[in-house]
Amino acid sequence: MSRTTIIGIAAIILVIISAFLPWISIHADGQHMVFTGLNTEGSSFGEPGKLSIGVSVLILVLFLLQKQWALRVNLFTTAFLAAWTFRNMLIFSRCEMGICPEQKAGLYLSMLGAFVAFGCVVFHRNRRARRQ
Repeated sequence: MSRTTIIGIAAIILVIISAFLPWISIHADGQHMVFTGLNTEGSSFGEPGKLSIGVSVLILVLFLLQKQWALRVNLFTTAFLAAWTFRNMLIFSRCEMGICPEQKAGLYLSMLGAFVAFGCVVFHRNRRARRQ
């Protein structure tokens, strides 16, 4: 296994873990609400952590396969995950009606892990391709 594969797997595990961590907290009308990727009860955010976990598991399997077609499919899936986490960052961190949420570490870790995994796929060197 190459170094980029190991780093990519660690980044994907970080994305999965960050879905359970707090993403934002909101203080409004005397209430304190904390939202994670999987627990957004009381909002209209949906549950974006479920899709992040599903795509991350697919990426993890593709990292472990070490086939040429898996590398090509993984390029698409990691790009999708990076775009999805960037979308989550934009949606969860926006201010609405004068109430701005406080961003937590889970939101940033999710995006960092997705972009690192994408970078690992882009900069992966295939040893068989260099020999031919």
